[in-house]
Amino acid sequence: MNDQPAVISPPMPRRTVLAAALAAVVVPLSGCGGSAGEAASVAPRASVTSPASGRASASPEGPEPSVRDLPAPDEAIPKDPGRLADALTRTGERLRDAIDDWRRTGDPAKGEAPEPVVLLSLYEQRVYRYLARNPKVASRTYGELPKEVAARARDNVTAIRDLLSLAHPVSGPIKIKVRSPEPADALLADFRRAERRFGVEWEVLAAVMLVETKFGRVRSPSYVGAKGPMQFMPGTWKAYGMGGDIDDTGDALLGAANYLHASGAPGDYRRALYAYNHSQAYVDAVLLHARQMKRDIRNYYAYYTWQVYVITTKGERRLTGP
Repeated sequence: MNDQPAVISPPMPRRTVLAAALAAVVVPLSGCGGSAGEAASVAPRASVTSPASGRASASPEGPEPSVRDLPAPDEAIPKDPGRLADALTRTGERLRDAIDDWRRTGDPAKGEAPEPVVLLSLYEQRVYRYLARNPKVASRTYGELPKEVAARARDNVTAIRDLLSLAHPVSGPIKIKVRSPEPADALLADFRRAERRFGVEWEVLAAVMLVETKFGRVRSPSYVGAKGPMQFMPGTWKAYGMGGDIDDTGDALLGAANYLHASGAPGDYRRALYAYNHSQAYVDAVLLHARQMKRDIRNYYAYYTWQVYVITTKGERRLTGP
């Protein structure tokens, strides 16, 4: 179960995941010239931060951006805890307003997320990833944040750090097959259908899919042969897939809910998730993301637009998004 076959976690019994190591490391290719189902060639390279491409900076070092200004995909991230806290607080507020607008005036059941949601979510994700790699800065930043924002940041940063601990950097060129995810509300309907049938909370299923394949963006099998949007090993799928298609999102979610239920959910999510992937770090990360979705459904829509990264020996590289 991994977001990207480039980042590999140790072999797991019964069903290994590519995404666990990559989930914190992988993103969509739509803005990088990739199309649905296209295999993207990835060669390790040092990450490069590009200028704001004429957009007003989201960094606290510049003037307060207007409502219409959005952070560029590679907007600079402040290094000072106070400025980081400022940027995270403002970005979070604007992102949640943009999600409210999307749900009210757009149609999350059709098409892709609007640009404000995508760009603000990407910036927030990049800040979390920076903090995950810099725990001392993260600790000081939490103290500068409003209580609710600090709790959300701490959960996300800790989850990303847990998943990064499972990743093994790639040293050579690889190919990762990616595609656009299904519409956010179509996925939500599938999560809730699986919850009704097996009693596994939809937020837990969504967190697993986020960690595994960034909501189906990563379509390559894992290095041990795990397949589909929920990264099932063929043998496990045969036992719990109920005759469905391992690559079909609805079938895969039902199979995952079936497997988690048989492994102890909803009575014991830790036991069930550990059966899904034999890693306490994985279990912790999934439950932290699920907790955030339970606290505010807008966190689901923010996670939905998180991008796919691959970790290389020369740094991490974003594979999807603008």
